[in-house]
Amino acid sequence: MDQDNILEMRSITKTFPGVVALDDVTLTVKRGEIHAICGENGAGKSTLMKVLSGVHPYGTYEGQIIYEGEEARFHSINDSEHKGIVIIHQELALSPYQSIAENIFLGNERFTKAHLIDWNRTNADAKELMDRVGLVENPTTPISTIGVGKQQLVEIAKALSKSVKLLILDEPTAALNDTDSEHLLGLLRGLQAQGITCIMISHKLSELMEIADTITVIRDGKTIESMPGPEATQERLIKDMVGREMSSRYPTREHNIGEEVFRVEDWTVYHPTQPGRLMIDNASFYVRAGEVVGIAGLMGAGRTELAMSLFGHSYGKNISGHTYIHGEEVHLHTVNEAIAHGVAYVSEDRKRYGLNLLTNIVTNTTAAGISKLTSRLGFINDNKGAQVADEYRELLGIRTPSVMAAITKLSGGNQQKVVVAKWLYADPEILILDEPTRGIDVGAKYEIYTIINDLVAQGKAVIVISSELPEVMGVSDRIYTLSFGSVTGEVPIAEATPEKLMELMTKEKEIVK
Repeated sequence: MDQDNILEMRSITKTFPGVVALDDVTLTVKRGEIHAICGENGAGKSTLMKVLSGVHPYGTYEGQIIYEGEEARFHSINDSEHKGIVIIHQELALSPYQSIAENIFLGNERFTKAHLIDWNRTNADAKELMDRVGLVENPTTPISTIGVGKQQLVEIAKALSKSVKLLILDEPTAALNDTDSEHLLGLLRGLQAQGITCIMISHKLSELMEIADTITVIRDGKTIESMPGPEATQERLIKDMVGREMSSRYPTREHNIGEEVFRVEDWTVYHPTQPGRLMIDNASFYVRAGEVVGIAGLMGAGRTELAMSLFGHSYGKNISGHTYIHGEEVHLHTVNEAIAHGVAYVSEDRKRYGLNLLTNIVTNTTAAGISKLTSRLGFINDNKGAQVADEYRELLGIRTPSVMAAITKLSGGNQQKVVVAKWLYADPEILILDEPTRGIDVGAKYEIYTIINDLVAQGKAVIVISSELPEVMGVSDRIYTLSFGSVTGEVPIAEATPEKLMELMTKEKEIVK
């Protein structure tokens, strides 16, 4: 092994029943570098890291792991952490009801000679680690009261407490805003300067090209190529990831816009637990049949709060205003009422609001339209449910050997397709998509955009909420801008530019100043 390399993974092959997840994968990581791994959802990136960290223990895969010049045979994650390899998963493993300090040292507690937890030392050591990652909080602050960006910093501080040599981050910026993402990337550069090697998995290609010394692309469980970061281009990476050129990120469609379907007037929503805090302020907009309306806004503008409050008042209190479907006022006080009126909502948080993680693909696909499978006596036709799920598996290209597989076995992109399938089966007339492509790769994004085109071709009214301006501009016919809970503009797509949208997205902020 080259002494400049901290890690070599040689001919790694990992199979699950009916699926070859990794097929002769090779990965070489130089000591002290930031090494990025990218690929489509289901390509095998996370599986490879689970093999490396011992989540998939030695003996369950073929091939060799050479770490710091010696063959590593990790039987658990404790084994890899003992050698200085720490993985931070996309789904953060923090206890929400414990403090920052308690989370940092969970499983690695600071004890007194009497074998009691030394809280003074715990908090002092935590503060030292927090300073290293730039987290300005009291160590006793509960995790549930800080944002996702700060929670990521807690995870990194936790890794530093374990004397990390090789830090693995799986989609670390997927749920972060631009400011938090930049801070995290700066932190990684700082860790690199301290001699810590980083492996970063991400779908944000621009970030990878900005920070990575080396980028490795994995497709269908195989290593496609590794390249120096400065030599990478988006076109090259995308071609490697999907196996083809993508001349356009957004599929073209014919525009056949009809009559107004859904109108919202003077919609006002207050925070559910903070009385008097206004979240949505007299918002009004409409969407027509065969039309995609985009809603653009900065983090905290109220985009998700608007969507969830419309969908059966599933967010907020003291909600007022009017909603109309085909010109008639309707009252959508509950989720069931919203569904009954043909309204569907695909949440930005698929694992919390979109999926039942304890069940299989069939149950998730048919959940919103379960009445179609239920007899008069209340029995559910399981065979028909499996048939329905299989039809949507083929229609949406959901990659799974069986619709009876657990939903947790699917990649993020395929889970997102199941959420979409669930609402397509309910046959809504109005579909609200909140960050529909968050955390999924460019190939899966294109497939989601194609589904949106198919929906509007059927005359559906579609609302797309996105924090990515190129995306909202790429799929929409009209765009509403939202700032501090207020609609600040309506822009036809022909007149939309990033500069104009950003001006409207910050309009209220400028007024407040």
